[in-house]
Amino acid sequence: MYKYIFRRILVFIPMLLTLTIIVFALMKTAPGDPFAGRVLDPNVDPKVFEQMKEELGLNDPIHIQYFRWLGDVVQGDFGNSIIYKGRAVTDLIGDRIQNTLSLGLFSLFITVVISIPIGIYSARRPYSLLDYSTTAVGFFGLSIPNFFFGLIAIYIFSLTLGWFPSQGSVSGPGGSGISLFFDRLHHLILPGFTLGLAGTASYMRYMRSEVLDVLASDYIRTAKAKGMSDNNVLYKHTLRNALIPIITLLGFEVGYLLSGAIVVESVFNYPGLGTLFLQSIGNRDYSVIMAINLMLGFFILLGNLLADIFYSIVDPRIRYD
Repeated sequence: MYKYIFRRILVFIPMLLTLTIIVFALMKTAPGDPFAGRVLDPNVDPKVFEQMKEELGLNDPIHIQYFRWLGDVVQGDFGNSIIYKGRAVTDLIGDRIQNTLSLGLFSLFITVVISIPIGIYSARRPYSLLDYSTTAVGFFGLSIPNFFFGLIAIYIFSLTLGWFPSQGSVSGPGGSGISLFFDRLHHLILPGFTLGLAGTASYMRYMRSEVLDVLASDYIRTAKAKGMSDNNVLYKHTLRNALIPIITLLGFEVGYLLSGAIVVESVFNYPGLGTLFLQSIGNRDYSVIMAINLMLGFFILLGNLLADIFYSIVDPRIRYD
């Protein structure tokens, strides 16, 4: 197993290098530059912007810009923001990444805790009232866009009922300890459910389908014929096989949650990487855009790596030799 992990890490490195090339190429092929539109200001001499572009190395050949940027990234330096008064990109991301990770983990927790048990119950009692109800909820969750659901949630649960806040990550400065924790959790509930809606709906359907397929297998009928209890059949035989495709999907879910948080954070005005990303796109702040894109791609690759490793935990038949 350790040899397999080592080989997967070796494959992970060139994939990450390819990701850096794609991110850099996309930014350089985008129209305009960080100073586009600002030269129209009659109060600023266009030569000032040309001098700034020269100082930042934006006029250098593409390959020189790439290797200079890659060398800085390897050292953990993503450059400085052009828009945010020259602040380091790592500082900008560091101020917001905690909020985005909290939102993503909370949404993932909701997805797993709700979808897997309901999917198992629906498979054990197919065509029951709960099964039909979860099917309807699943189709609803898959069909409605998360930004539209977020607006509905704000109107009902925030503006009408006043149960949850409609924006921000905390009520105000000065909180600490357990009160700050519950305050953050209170602000996470609406955006967390909004972000996890589609994932919860899809995993309920996947889990139901996989458990039904496994329960119809010959070895499950054999286990039941030997007198094994339903709970032992479910937890020792059925779930190990039914969870394999779910683990594959969860590997992609990590990147989806972080990228989907861009829209959700914008709807709820949540101060995370999503709002920073949208602001940077509007201002063509390429250093910040490339850093966030690279981070999202890294988490997607990391999620797939972890999914491959977790296969051996749920299915001992898998070998890595």
